[in-house]
Amino acid sequence: MRILLVEDEPEMVSALRAALKRHDMVVDHAGTLLEAEGFVAVDSYDAILLDRQLPDGDGLSLVPRLRSARNTTPVLVLTARGDTSDKVDGLDMGADDYLAKPFAFEELLARLRALLRRPAPLQSQFIRAGDLVLDVGHREASIRAEPLSLPRRELLVLEALMRRTGRMVQREALMEAVFGLDDEIQSNALDTHVSRLRRKLADAGVTINGIRGIGYLLRETT
Repeated sequence: MRILLVEDEPEMVSALRAALKRHDMVVDHAGTLLEAEGFVAVDSYDAILLDRQLPDGDGLSLVPRLRSARNTTPVLVLTARGDTSDKVDGLDMGADDYLAKPFAFEELLARLRALLRRPAPLQSQFIRAGDLVLDVGHREASIRAEPLSLPRRELLVLEALMRRTGRMVQREALMEAVFGLDDEIQSNALDTHVSRLRRKLADAGVTINGIRGIGYLLRETT
């Protein structure tokens, strides 16, 4: 499960990130609205935990921008502004739930689980390269309509490369897309995933080329 935490208080960030990671969640952190917009522009998340009082504005303003872009990621607002009118405003602007600070982590986790149990809207975004098709919405890949079984992280590598077909994707960008900014990983983990992908895509009409220490590029061969 991949979570975007939008929060500027260091102690809250540290506590939430540690607690979420103990429950096997990958956590990316944005400390401002601008950073959050950058994350959601290039990555997909299972849920967003959003503080309202951010250095560059009201975090709630992010929600209508997400919805207008047809981004339906569940948003749980975390804020010290717990008046009924504030909660109503948040929900009316498109947030999915609202939790006032201070709160117990157990309640946050329960609310997060409830959000993730909700059926997602039926929508798909297809990316094509060669004979390969990636359904981003359903996280499924196929070659000439034949399903291709890929583990989650290989799918994330593939998505990052296919979104930039024909262009070099830097290692740092791939690492952030696949592992989360705060994961502890081995230096060759990304190369291992790419190596496995190459074998599985041998007849997909695409190749993955790499420049050592720089990044990888997916290009069409058909």
